Amino acid sequence: MASKRPQLRANIHRLFDEAQATDLAPGIVSLIESRATRAQIREVPVDRILPNPAQPRLSYEEDSLTELADSIREHGVLQPILVRPVGSQYELIAGERRWRASRMAERETIPAIVAEFDEETALEVSIIENLQREDVSPLEEAAMFGKMTDLGYSLRQLAQKIGKDKGYVENRMRLAAAPPEVRELVSLRKDTLSHAYELMKVGDERTRKRLARRVAAGELSLAKLRAITGGKAAEPTSDGKPRRRAQTAAGRMVAVRMADDALVNNRARLADAIDELVGIIAQRDLLDEIPEVNRDNLARSLTVTKLKLENAIAIIRATREE
Repeated sequence: MASKRPQLRANIHRLFDEAQATDLAPGIVSLIESRATRAQIREVPVDRILPNPAQPRLSYEEDSLTELADSIREHGVLQPILVRPVGSQYELIAGERRWRASRMAERETIPAIVAEFDEETALEVSIIENLQREDVSPLEEAAMFGKMTDLGYSLRQLAQKIGKDKGYVENRMRLAAAPPEVRELVSLRKDTLSHAYELMKVGDERTRKRLARRVAAGELSLAKLRAITGGKAAEPTSDGKPRRRAQTAAGRMVAVRMADDALVNNRARLADAIDELVGIIAQRDLLDEIPEVNRDNLARSLTVTKLKLENAIAIIRATREE
């Protein structure tokens, strides 16, 4: 059996080469090649596909699914999904959005790579595939990282596998163990992730809940929250107004280090994302194949991103001038 493995791996590798439209990351393809016992690509009945019971994603945006369903009605499914046979049916491993949208579009079949591998590999592939998505929430990431460590991955191995910094993974793992009010805050407002890490420094539950409510209401900026978590309790002045809270040197150092780490990590991620995006849109033949509505949405999204970047540049320059 061992002598057949190189030939089997080569056959599976050719399969993925033939399925040029697949969007599976190289790491996933390599994982399947090393563990699958058989694989083929074919049309699979949509109603015979079962959702993955260990699916790490918590939610999908309805508008996004509707847009994808409209695209599938017009152009079909351009990228095959990944399933594994379970009796007379198939368990979905990767590509749940395409499968859900295909059901909405009332398609009878969907192109799929049908590969045979064990449950642990199925969970591993599903998690890694979802971690590549840009719309994964911080809480979903935290849950997925936890499952990967349960499978035996160290934080360093996990960081290398998904192309992230080890500190990034550690912070997400901290979020997985955060108090309920902190997790609820992040689920309601994704822009409060840095606030969440600060709130986890607060040991008193009542104080933490009160601060979390103020953050959710937009009453506490990150700078103000850091001043609170790094300083002493406020004392009233002679006129009865709260005294400005002083930040300790230790709290200041922690805040600066976390801010610096966040800047470095996000700068690297932004540069990689821009390089990848430019590499894709520079290929005119591929760009022409993308539905017009998706190209228009991308153009609008890039315009919004440009405005945000210009605002960030203005803030940095103003700080330097001060």
